[in-house]
Amino acid sequence: MSSLRLYSYLFGGAAVVAAGVMYWALRQRRTPQQIEQERRARLNTFGRITDGTVVDVNEVASNGCPGMQLLIYQYDVAGVSYECSQDVTYLRHRVDLHSCKLGIPTSVKYDPQNPGDSIVVAEDWIGLYQG
Repeated sequence: MSSLRLYSYLFGGAAVVAAGVMYWALRQRRTPQQIEQERRARLNTFGRITDGTVVDVNEVASNGCPGMQLLIYQYDVAGVSYECSQDVTYLRHRVDLHSCKLGIPTSVKYDPQNPGDSIVVAEDWIGLYQG
């Protein structure tokens, strides 16, 4: 009888610990905006810089509401051309897409391990020509 009671206490304690870990893990879940901000911070800190060109600027509206603002740019790394877009919706205070001219030169920060991962604008850095 005492071993049955011991097993029930162990099982109950394990269940409480498992519930606590699940609660903590779910609370620590990051939003897509936080994940993107961390990516920009990582590229801003560890990325290499290369020359690029602004190809297009798009503003994607949904249901009449202002939507995403995309900056489309191209750059070359080790003989390979990349064409990427960056959602700059949350960086509107850093860049004015309406005054951004197509074909202007820009600096691009990219991940040397994955050159397709790149940015033109971050919270502390902007690669667009400001002239």
